Amino acid sequence: MQDYIKFIYELEQTEGKASTSRLAELMGVADASATNMVKRLADLGLVERQPYKGVTLTGEGEKIALEVLRHHRLIELYLARALGYPWDKVHAEAERLEHVISEYFEDRVDQLLGYPTVDVHGSPIPTKDGEIEEQDYVPLESVQIGERVAVRRVLDRDPKMLSYLSKIGLTLGVELEVTGRHPFDGPLVIETGGDRHIISLELARHIFVEPAAKGSGG
Repeated sequence: MQDYIKFIYELEQTEGKASTSRLAELMGVADASATNMVKRLADLGLVERQPYKGVTLTGEGEKIALEVLRHHRLIELYLARALGYPWDKVHAEAERLEHVISEYFEDRVDQLLGYPTVDVHGSPIPTKDGEIEEQDYVPLESVQIGERVAVRRVLDRDPKMLSYLSKIGLTLGVELEVTGRHPFDGPLVIETGGDRHIISLELARHIFVEPAAKGSGG
């Protein structure tokens, strides 16, 4: 149930809505199973269902989602900083641990990490009081030719994608320029650090950026 609630929140933030079909895809279950769980969550007052608009969390549902996300993102950052996990390995480990850690463990990790506000993938970490500051970043796919941007967040669901991004040096903080866009929904051409890469639109939808500071790069 917590995983469903967490995914609903993430889909609302990254895709604008959470459909049962997308939930089924993320959970790796049949559409019917996702539909049944959504009905169960609705009966518990944790979600609301609206025709053609998908599933939305109630206030109580969002509270649960933010608590699980706080655990998940703190664990990811701890694994990366303290244990040297690469960023493509932390998600699966955090998925296993996020439901079982105590509040004491959560507080100790938070203190050890210096009370961070974002995780290893650039996602905001909710506060202990259930507050979260979602960033106003845009997906790389929407960047126009000639714009120079900095990578601020990468969705963490696909470890192969994260491994590939590390391989080509496209990690948090890296600045890049979109230098070309192939027609008919073709890939983007980007340049960063003197290197040129071709990025599919599917990949570009998972990378969130903001305008680079004036005078940076080169």
